[in-house]
Amino acid sequence: MIEVKDIYKSFGENQVLRGLSLNIYPGETLAVIGRSGCGKSVLLKHIMGLLRPDSGTVTVEGYDINKIKEIDLYELRKKFGFLFQGAALFDSMTVGDNISLPLIESDTKFTSTEIDKRVAEKLELVGLPGIEALKPAELSGGMRKRVGLARALITDPEYILYDEPTTGLDPIMSESIDNLVKDLSEKLKVTSIVVTHDMISVNIVASRVALAHEGKIYFTGTPQELASSEDELIKEFISRTL
Repeated sequence: MIEVKDIYKSFGENQVLRGLSLNIYPGETLAVIGRSGCGKSVLLKHIMGLLRPDSGTVTVEGYDINKIKEIDLYELRKKFGFLFQGAALFDSMTVGDNISLPLIESDTKFTSTEIDKRVAEKLELVGLPGIEALKPAELSGGMRKRVGLARALITDPEYILYDEPTTGLDPIMSESIDNLVKDLSEKLKVTSIVVTHDMISVNIVASRVALAHEGKIYFTGTPQELASSEDELIKEFISRTL
């Protein structure tokens, strides 16, 4: 379980998080939605310990990541996979090398045969078998997202964080990525956190939704509860994102 309690975070004079609290439960797929600049991506970075809050706590499996030693934080991060907004692939490297990078940099020693097998398994899992030798420039936007997801899965994480996984994709490819996120969550039994502004994505992937507003969580509930809410701010947000 991940517990975010009353966290504040400022960058200079820009206060992004203003007492945000949120629980993420094992096995769920939580969609975090909200307008641009409300702190969604900043929240993800706090959960992984890439950012530290000015105040408040982020607890992962009972560990306060603001207090544990750097070596323990490194071990905790091994439980996470992260799909960056633009996939963040290295253009000079092949698909296979991009995906295998977390294994090569790990302090656990893998043989080249083990690495090749894992890469092939993850590419199969995301529906792109046999493309290890291609370069990112040879891939479509949707394929790049899938390769980024294969890399996020290569260490068999318990938590997968998605930062705007459908941004920049056409509607057909967006639906394909959404269905892949849903299928992987169900198949792998992982805990997933999906930051998105796309209500269509929310309705496909999410078991629960958290709406961020002005640096706090304004609403949590199911997608159905969100859609049926009579709250004016929620209705306005939905109308602008559909």
